[in-house]
Amino acid sequence: MKSLDEIQAFIDTEFAGLVRDHKVPGAAIAVLKDGQIIDGAGGVLSTSTLVDATPDSVFQIGSITKVWTATLVLQLVDDGLLDLDLPIQTYVTDFHLADEASAASITTRQLLSHQGGFEGDVFTDTGRGEDAIAKYVTSIAELPQLFSPGELFSYNNVGFSILGRLVEVLREKTWEQALVDHIVTPLGLTHVAPSAYEAILHRAAVGHVGPGEDGVEIAAPVWALARSNEPAGSMLAMRPRDLVSFVKMHLDGGTAPDGTRILSADSVAAMQTKHVDLPRLTGMGDAWGLGWEIIDSSAPTVLGHDGGTIGQAAFLRIVPEAGLAVAMLTNGGDVFGLFESAVARILAEVAGVTLPGHPLPPEEHAAVDATPYLGLYSDTIYDIVVSQDEDGRVWIDRTPKDIIAEIGGKPDRSELVAFGKDSLIQLEGQRGIHPIYAFLGDAGDGKAKYIHYGRVVTRAS
Repeated sequence: MKSLDEIQAFIDTEFAGLVRDHKVPGAAIAVLKDGQIIDGAGGVLSTSTLVDATPDSVFQIGSITKVWTATLVLQLVDDGLLDLDLPIQTYVTDFHLADEASAASITTRQLLSHQGGFEGDVFTDTGRGEDAIAKYVTSIAELPQLFSPGELFSYNNVGFSILGRLVEVLREKTWEQALVDHIVTPLGLTHVAPSAYEAILHRAAVGHVGPGEDGVEIAAPVWALARSNEPAGSMLAMRPRDLVSFVKMHLDGGTAPDGTRILSADSVAAMQTKHVDLPRLTGMGDAWGLGWEIIDSSAPTVLGHDGGTIGQAAFLRIVPEAGLAVAMLTNGGDVFGLFESAVARILAEVAGVTLPGHPLPPEEHAAVDATPYLGLYSDTIYDIVVSQDEDGRVWIDRTPKDIIAEIGGKPDRSELVAFGKDSLIQLEGQRGIHPIYAFLGDAGDGKAKYIHYGRVVTRAS
């Protein structure tokens, strides 16, 4: 196994070249091993300004924010302010859904493990004021319930905005201030930016949305998503060193380097304990804890989370048994290729861990009777149509709506082929990933009720 000094040499001599080879504008990386941290960076923060990326540059961490929000929630448990298994309406009284019976039964534990059952991708902008999250929670009162709470896993951004509101209510301060007061300051973190107001004080990365005619990645027209989705990951930014310093607290049983107790050992363990199995054919991890994704539950266990905002992508992998964490933050380009070349390589060379590979389509394409799968599925951000042509080939058309369309999302059409029971896989990859679509439930007449690709989307009536 390679030492930390050898990994630092790899970062110093090869990482910037890998960033360039994968056409990633800029990236920064940090490695935690047995309490020690090393870091590095390569490329630029924006192709418009050509400012160099450095180890101290801040990038958005996207949905990795959910682990920070989960930590704030478990602190409430430690302080005796919250019971995870009481309905969340006990504390957030203005939380309502179209199915009020479901809303009245959903627990904090179910939200933390993405089992709330309601539609989860709503990015309503409720302004930049300190009441943005509170206004957001009241705005979702007509959100439809897709399945009974606790029945399935379906990745849910809305649920974490509700959890952010829970923190605000019980701490009597904004989610941003709670983050600073209860995590950032006690841990002594210096390069964490809850919003653009703090990010501007540092070298801040800008996302990129794809190559222009000259092949150079185009800087995104906006820096962040709405404040209403902060607890789910719309804008929190930091340098990788601060991110793995946060992880170190979790690996150290909830204590800061100076001995300050941030989280109880019981809460640290609960966050890492499996609460729901994931359908393996979604291409995600094995299971979910309270905030943490359990990417591989075999020995040794691998935890982590990914994040994506407007043109920025973040990756975090942890091997608790080896005292190892790797965080890589990027701002466009072939981020999954860079992940394989850097993060996956480091995990293999330091801990002997081979991450589960992304599923690939079979070489031989079996005939598919797609009749149960055909039709329109719809949620707030996509219309999804599954069709089959006269030659028997199956197609998926995804038309973006709402915020996805506003930030430049384009309709796409891809061929699907058979991949396991009631699942199809995309034949052509998207930046190295072949999405898998599972078809679940019974809508009547032999039709599937849901299409599931990590998120559940319901068949349109």
